[in-house]
Amino acid sequence: MKISKKTDYALRALFAIAEASKGGTISIRELSESVDIPRRFLENIMLEMNKAGWVKSIPGRYGGYALARDTNEITLGEVIRYFEGMIAMISCVSVSSYEPCSQEGKCYFRRVFLNIRNLTAQILDKTTIASCLSQEPITKDDIFKEEFIGGLGI
Repeated sequence: MKISKKTDYALRALFAIAEASKGGTISIRELSESVDIPRRFLENIMLEMNKAGWVKSIPGRYGGYALARDTNEITLGEVIRYFEGMIAMISCVSVSSYEPCSQEGKCYFRRVFLNIRNLTAQILDKTTIASCLSQEPITKDDIFKEEFIGGLGI
């Protein structure tokens, strides 16, 4: 599964707002600069996240954006589903975007993709903004560990 830029930007913004909310709100300008998202694109994403109920806009001179829900209540699964529509890698195992395939009755690899969908959904639905913020960001060394080089874990 690969997420779109829009989903990536939405997640970046949510985490930045969660960090900023500890001390108040964050302006759209500050948010745009801190997460490296073009302001015009970010404004549209913020409207959608406001509609979804994750953020709220605070008007006024010292206003900006804050989370509308607690960081323990927002999961990565709900954000990704909102922007992507589906978590499955192929549509013949998707709940929300199911499309039948002529090979369904004799496809042997489809079960693998169903298992991937199920495990991915379980992880994303258990992972909250709060649980992510309680961890250290990963490093390049984490990504390029020797046991994952050469296709073993990619």
